[in-house]
Amino acid sequence: MKGLFDPTINALNQNLNLRLENQNVISANIANADTPGYKAKAVSFEQAMRDAMDLNENVKLEATDSAHFGSKGPEGVTADVYEDPNGVESLDGNTVDRSAEMAKMKENQILYNASVESLRKKLGMLEYGITEGGGNR
Repeated sequence: MKGLFDPTINALNQNLNLRLENQNVISANIANADTPGYKAKAVSFEQAMRDAMDLNENVKLEATDSAHFGSKGPEGVTADVYEDPNGVESLDGNTVDRSAEMAKMKENQILYNASVESLRKKLGMLEYGITEGGGNR
């Protein structure tokens, strides 16, 4: 149902989806840490989320066509999965740094939990408005 929730709830929902995808990529990197020739992957979506939410202080572009980037809001943001260019190749060709991936996983989990808490509070306010905020009935 489009338009049921405010843009913050939609953005938090999309952020959770993208954080989940990021967690899956990080998990795959860790699982393949001993696979010869495996190239570590990374996910990039934060800049696209900022663009979609117009959180940058750069010049704002007006979306005059539905195909313009950012005109769909946070729902139109997708994660770009790419080979991590920062990986140092080991003798077997693997570029996974297990300790760095574990740190990325922990950071991603913290950000995921923060988004869940924000969404929980936002939905709690909505529930309060529906159940208690009606005034005289």
